[in-house]
Amino acid sequence: MIQFYINNEQFLAGITLKDSHEELNNMAFYTTDNPQAVLTNRQRLAAEIGYAIQDFVCPQQTHSATFQKITTQQKGNGADSQASAIPETDALYTYERGIVLSIFTADCVPVIITNEVTGLCAVIHSGWQGTVKEITVKLLQQLIAEGNNPSDLRIQIGMALSQQRFEVDADVYEQFQALGYADDFSYFHEPTQKYHIDNQLTVQQQLLLSGVPLENIQIDRTCTYDAEQGFSYRQQRDCGRHLIFVVRK
Repeated sequence: MIQFYINNEQFLAGITLKDSHEELNNMAFYTTDNPQAVLTNRQRLAAEIGYAIQDFVCPQQTHSATFQKITTQQKGNGADSQASAIPETDALYTYERGIVLSIFTADCVPVIITNEVTGLCAVIHSGWQGTVKEITVKLLQQLIAEGNNPSDLRIQIGMALSQQRFEVDADVYEQFQALGYADDFSYFHEPTQKYHIDNQLTVQQQLLLSGVPLENIQIDRTCTYDAEQGFSYRQQRDCGRHLIFVVRK
């Protein structure tokens, strides 16, 4: 099952959902004892969106602030095995056609970026660590330096863990507070002595501070913990992963 976020003349983007296929449609090799099941799920996804599995590029995510520009020569990296994934990278971007950029989430915030003027497309994995390391800000700085006008960028923030479900201790809260612009997106819950943070709105604020107009940003507020079709690491540590993809047609 796929939730499509973009399907126009230039770009196709979406997120896979938990369903009744093998391993509940898990898309990540690093969370399975049955790589063939994951490969089957990926092959079915590729067929559904009209691409080959070797058109995909997948990273080895490490909750970093590292991003990489992808070219046709890297097609297939990480597509059919974890060993060939782009190493230690949490965001990918390209201007080339036919490359299915992919990242994986199970509560973390996925960010899809497109620009119809330059042909840019990008995808970001921003868990809380990526957010406090400002991976989205750093990628946008690079994209702007390459000639992308922030007002031309179209952003889709995908489904993620809700603020209600994202409860943390003071050490994590203090890292968000240190950003200097995230205070409006957290609250303290006295009975549990936990802080609750809205990671999606923090990422949105990063986009706004980078010059992206609010009207250019869409947010899927589906909570991965509460939704039947969501994978949630908070709920089940050994859960599967969503695959978030974007491709320039």
